[in-house]
Formats: sequence, structure tokens, C-alpha cells
Amino acid sequence: MLSVRHVISFALAASIAAFAAPAMAQQTIKIGELNSYKSQPAFLDPYKKGWEMAVEEINAKGGVLGKKLEVISRDDGANPGEAVRAAEELVTREGVVALTGTFLSNVGLAVTNFAGQKKVFFLAAEPLTDKITWQDGNKYTFRLRASTWEQTAMLMPGAVAANKKRWALVYPNFEYGQSAAAAFKELLKKEQPDAQIVTEQAPPLGKIDAGAVAQAIDDAKPDAIFNVEFGGDLAKFVREGTTRGIFKNRFVVSLLSGEPEYLDPLKDEAPAGWLVTGFPWDKIKTPDYVKFLKAYQDKYHDYPRLGSVVGYVTMKSLAAGLAKAGATDTEKLVAAFKGLKVDSPFGPFEYRASDHQATMGCFVGKLAVENGKGTMVDFKYVDGASVLPGPAEVAKLRPASAN
Repeated sequence: MLSVRHVISFALAASIAAFAAPAMAQQTIKIGELNSYKSQPAFLDPYKKGWEMAVEEINAKGGVLGKKLEVISRDDGANPGEAVRAAEELVTREGVVALTGTFLSNVGLAVTNFAGQKKVFFLAAEPLTDKITWQDGNKYTFRLRASTWEQTAMLMPGAVAANKKRWALVYPNFEYGQSAAAAFKELLKKEQPDAQIVTEQAPPLGKIDAGAVAQAIDDAKPDAIFNVEFGGDLAKFVREGTTRGIFKNRFVVSLLSGEPEYLDPLKDEAPAGWLVTGFPWDKIKTPDYVKFLKAYQDKYHDYPRLGSVVGYVTMKSLAAGLAKAGATDTEKLVAAFKGLKVDSPFGPFEYRASDHQATMGCFVGKLAVENGKGTMVDFKYVDGASVLPGPAEVAKLRPASAN
């Protein structure tokens, strides 16, 4: 018969083994990934292919810190509350060492807040609102894509050169659209004080009444239009606006409209002459990009969208950060990302220590129709570092506690 002492000893041994087993079994580095896959498939299906290809490449070369990367992905339902619940589950139940992803800006902000509260590393891949790295930024959150302010600043030289005095704004009425509109108004006032905004149209995301919006713009008689609509709303706006002739003899500046995700569905209805940010996937000839393009096409028998590049670089960034940190410890990972240099299909960039914003840039050019489909022409790559504010200005935008 076992003594009480033996029973207690066995119980303690079993408890220790239970706690030790997960650690011993942890043969991978787990990354938690959140995104609105069901609601935004045009961008996020290619995005997922991009990060899956990156993870395969990383693991084929031995992984990171002697372990393979494992990505545990959740759909956030395009809902901030659901995203936070999924983030909590990934951290507490799955034991991920970092969070990444999100697409819609309001969702990205919710996870940013979660990361700051829970002291969890978060690499925001796609959400564009400036608040993620500035007003609502925190120590634990970094962002990959160029923000609304950056992309607007990249378009501003062309907007100012057009010398238009009366502007109409159209944008989806949620965080991304509001942020972009605010950036445009701020930069336009600075660069062209005599210009004015004659109308603002802000329909709900995914519910644009394109006819009413187009008519309201036409009634205001602007000289130029700044558009921030994307996805299905963009297609409806372009078609209705073209039918009603509101783009005729009007200069149009548009965020994201040169991205294949949103341009391709328009085919020969693409609005030629618009000044846009985008991704001319078939015209970039730099060695790094050509190498990426071949690998992507060989694997998927399809051409990359911008989401493909974002997903790919997201995982490459996390691998580079973990390697530099030399550990999966959150504080070490945060320190490693400050000034982290990463190679990408668009060339090298870094994550700024001042505001945790990556300097990966964008392509700026004009829309045209070639061979029955929309494309970008007269484009150039604009480095994010060339338009971002310096450390002194960032210090005024970002909470002191965020550094």
C-alpha cells in the first residue's frame, strides 16, 4: 500500500510532467494570425497565399531559432470585438508568441489596443489608419503597410500640380476612410491654401448608393475628386460615375485603385487618367521582384496581387525580427523590431524606432486601359521614408508611453 507521502510525491510528479509536457512538445514557434477572410476575399485570399509561401521558404531553410514557424489563423469576422476574442484565444490557449494580420482599420485598432493592454507583440499587416502607429500607438504594435497619411502624401505632388481649386471627397464612413479624408484635407490646406472642399460623401462601408453619391458630387460642381472607396463600392462608384459623366473633365486622385484586387474586376471600365496608388504587378522589373514573381507563379499558377506581397513580407518580417531578437520573448522582439531591416520584393526597408512604422513604399501612377483591362502607367515607386515625418514631429503625434 502506498503511503500518503508517496501519493503526494506521485501527484507532484504528475503535475510537473503536465506542465513540462507542452514545453517539451513545443517544437514550433507559433504565430497567431487574424484577418477578415470571409468579408474581404479579394485582398485576403492572395494575402494568405503570400504568407503561406513565405512560411514554406522560411521553414525549408531551417526555420527560425532552430524551430519551424507555425501559423495559427483565425477569421476575425470583420468585427473588432470578435477580433479581440480571437486574439485572446490565440494568446492564452494556443500559446502564440506574436499576433499579426488584420485588414479593416477599426479591427486593427482594436487588436492594437489589445496588444498594448496585454503586452503582446502585434505586427499590423494591412490596416492603414494613422492611429495605429501615431495617436493610438503603443510599445507592442508595429505596422507594415504605408498608412493613409503616407499614401495621401505620395499622391499630393500630383494633386497640387493639377492646381484644382474645388475638391469633392468620397470615402467609406469608417476609420480608414475618415483617416484618409483627414489626411487629404490637412495636406491640401498646407500645400494649396486657396483650395476648398465643396462636398464630402461618406457612405457606409459596403453599402454605397453610388447613384446618389455621384449625383451629389456632380451637383457640387467640383474641379477634382479625391476618392477613397475600394472593393465592390469602388466598382459601383466608377460605373455609376462613368454613366453619369461625373469624371469627364475632372481630375481624380484615388487611394488603392491601382491595386489589382480592385482594378481587375473593372476590366475595360477602368477609369483612365486617375492618379492612384497601386501595384503594376506585370511591369516591375527589379531583380528582387522578378524573383518573387517567378516563385509565386510557379507555386500558384496565378499572378500576385498586392495582398500577396503584403502577406509574404509580413512573415518575412516576423522571421527577421525573431532571428534578431534571438528569442521569442516579447520585450526582446519589440527591441529587435526597432530599426529592423527587412528585404522585400520591392527592395529593402526598415521599421522605424520612432513610431514603429515600416518604410516599405507604394507605386504611384495613372490608370489606363490596355488590352481590354485596367493597368497602371507612368508609375514610380515612392519610398515610405521620403514622406514620413521626422522623430520630432512623431513625438507630438504619438503617446509618450508608446516608446
